[in-house]
Amino acid sequence: MTITHAAAPAARTAPAAPATSVELPLDAPEHERVLITRGRRSKLTIIVAVHSTALGQALGGARLWRYDHWTDALADALRLSQAMTLKNAAAGLPRGGGKSVVCIPPGVELDEPGRRDAMLDLGDAVESLAGAYMTAEDVGTSAELMAVVAERTAHVCGLPPEQGGVGEPADATAAGVHASIVATLEHVFGSREVRGRHLVIAGLGQVGGRLARRLAAEGARLTVTDVAEHTRALADELGADWVEPADAHRVEADVFVPCGLGGVLTPQVVDELRVRAVAGAANNQLATRDVARLLRERRITWAPDFIANAGGVVYLDLAASPDVTRAELDARLAGIGHTIAGVLREADAAGTTTLEAAERLAAARLQAAGD
Repeated sequence: MTITHAAAPAARTAPAAPATSVELPLDAPEHERVLITRGRRSKLTIIVAVHSTALGQALGGARLWRYDHWTDALADALRLSQAMTLKNAAAGLPRGGGKSVVCIPPGVELDEPGRRDAMLDLGDAVESLAGAYMTAEDVGTSAELMAVVAERTAHVCGLPPEQGGVGEPADATAAGVHASIVATLEHVFGSREVRGRHLVIAGLGQVGGRLARRLAAEGARLTVTDVAEHTRALADELGADWVEPADAHRVEADVFVPCGLGGVLTPQVVDELRVRAVAGAANNQLATRDVARLLRERRITWAPDFIANAGGVVYLDLAASPDVTRAELDARLAGIGHTIAGVLREADAAGTTTLEAAERLAAARLQAAGD
């Protein structure tokens, strides 16, 4: 692994307490390369983590987010890029795993020129890796912002259609998560029928909002929440119940659908869950690996996130090819549900967690690439 520091930010003057609120790995990360740089224009810390290129060029989105300390952003990039390796491998894509994070520090507000500068700086960082990593939109970014990145590097996808790109992948991500929910319902309840099932959706952003609309149209009963108060309008439109974000996991329902940021499934949350299954779009849902075991002990079926939310990368990888038809793409997205179903069956048959079963699937594909 290579860690490159390019104009790394100065250390914060602080008391003896840890500067970061997120635990960094104690062992050296297994990543091939981690770039930490300070944007020339934006003065923001930019981190690009390339976890693996065993299957091909690393692919993963760019996150523009606020962190208490730049090391929190580093921890996020390390975890997310590792998850991208598993996601791309489990999805059968010829892609490795990577992720980029642009850290907005406390007290800094980015206006439109500031976001543009940050994306130009991100483009320079991606370009410096000489094709090892391709970026795309993620939390806090968009197809329009990826067009700015493209001014500095060709290693970016998901540009607006009017600029020759395939657009944002939120529709495809939502379609894959929907297929995973249906597969999970069949595994747990013996039926793929959505009508009448009670689902709790935590997060009504690009993907969660699309899921809510589709599930409501199919007759599901919905309880929803989001940290953004304006999303109450969607709840009213769909006739969904609203609950405060901190209480969403305590609602008695059939499925909990986390669609916000990661780490939502802590030991305490799992202990308080009142559902039969968890299947959602959020990345890195498990706060720690042990949570997968706790879910199994409570007989709560968890659809591994890095399989369930793979629709976006499947779309970005396939839609750019002129030889791929819409029918073929839709079939690949529906196939995410088949993959989830297989993982759930294998976990039950082997008496293991669904995390272990999903990781075995990804590891087998990575191993096959190395043979």
